[in-house]
Amino acid sequence: MDKIKDAMEFFQRSAGQWRSQRTTHHLPFRRAESGGSDINVEYLNPEDPRIVEICQMHDTDPRKAMGGAFVSWDGSMAWDKDNEDHKGTTVFALIPDADNPRKGKLLRERGYAEIVPVAGLYEMDSEDGLVLITEYETMSIVERFWFVNPNLRLRSSTVQRFGGFNTATFCAEARVVEETEESSTEETATKTYAVTGW
Repeated sequence: MDKIKDAMEFFQRSAGQWRSQRTTHHLPFRRAESGGSDINVEYLNPEDPRIVEICQMHDTDPRKAMGGAFVSWDGSMAWDKDNEDHKGTTVFALIPDADNPRKGKLLRERGYAEIVPVAGLYEMDSEDGLVLITEYETMSIVERFWFVNPNLRLRSSTVQRFGGFNTATFCAEARVVEETEESSTEETATKTYAVTGW
């Protein structure tokens, strides 16, 4: 793959629908839990009203934003209880450092771990992985996203609670591609959805 210039380009390449397969290791219990989710990523340009709103929510000048994304997800895990689900939406806004667009602040409408507005840090590493560091009141989360190819993205994360409880998660996220196939015996076209990139 071509080199990724900055985090905004990483978000642009992430736009679309993804199917995620996830394994979470609960380290204190020495047990692993599997699950999956459907993820949709929409790229947002800097002038999008949702980017302006999230910047204002964090008392940040919207003119400093380079863009962002709207992300929705709907998933389940093996140990879910009745009526427990893993679904939601959030808006990301990227505020790059003045001297280095490959790192800066990541503003969120809501966090994954706590449903409150949260500001974290992002940085593109030397291998074009996107690293997110988010500090909550009760925990610290480090996430890394990287592309194997345009249709396969991997993600790892670690969660450390201030009481010492830790989890580590690995996800393989395959892009859901809409394809048009024409039957050799029929002139009509049918749309199928194929998960590619494994």
